[in-house]
Amino acid sequence: MLDWQPELELSDGSVVLRPYRRDDANELFEAARESIADVYSWLPWCHPGYQKSESEEWISQQRDLWTQDRAYEFAVVDPGDGGYLGGCGVNSISRLHRFANLGYWIRSSASARGVATAAARLAARFGFDHLDLQRLELVIEPENAASIRVAEKLGARREGLLHNRLNVENDQRDALMFSLVAGDWEAG
Repeated sequence: MLDWQPELELSDGSVVLRPYRRDDANELFEAARESIADVYSWLPWCHPGYQKSESEEWISQQRDLWTQDRAYEFAVVDPGDGGYLGGCGVNSISRLHRFANLGYWIRSSASARGVATAAARLAARFGFDHLDLQRLELVIEPENAASIRVAEKLGARREGLLHNRLNVENDQRDALMFSLVAGDWEAG
C-alpha cells in the first residue's frame, strides 16, 4: 500500500500519468462525452446520458481507493500542454495472490497514436515496482480489437477465453484473458 501521492508523475516522454485531481472533472467529462460512440460498448460507465456529476463523484472516490490499496487510477495527460488524454490504472487488487487488473481507455481524439500502450506500460511498471504485484490481468471482450492490440503491443500473454467472465449491465459476456507477469515482462 502506498500513501496518497497527489504530485506523483510517471512519464516516458510521450505521456504522463498522475493521480486524478478534483479539477480534472470537466476534462474527464468532455473526454467521455466525446468518446461515447467508441467506448460505450466496452465501458458502460461512458453512457449516452453521462453527466459531469458522474466525473466529479468518480474523481472524489479515488484518494480513498488509493489509500485503501484498492485502486490506483491515473489521468493520462499530454506532457506538452497537460491536456487530458484518458485514464489508466491498476485496480481489483488481490494482495493475497499479488495480482490486479490493468485497465485503460483513451479519448477518441487521442486514439490510434500509441497513447494507450504507453500509458498501460507505465501503469504496469508502477504495479510491479511500487505495489509489489507479480501479475497484471487485462480482461478484454473478444470484439474489442483496439484493447486487444494494446495488450499485444505490451507483450501480454493471451491465456484464453473466459466464458461469462464480465457482467456488463446485467449481461454476462465472455472475455479474453491476457497477463503480464513481473518476472517475464520487460517494459520496452
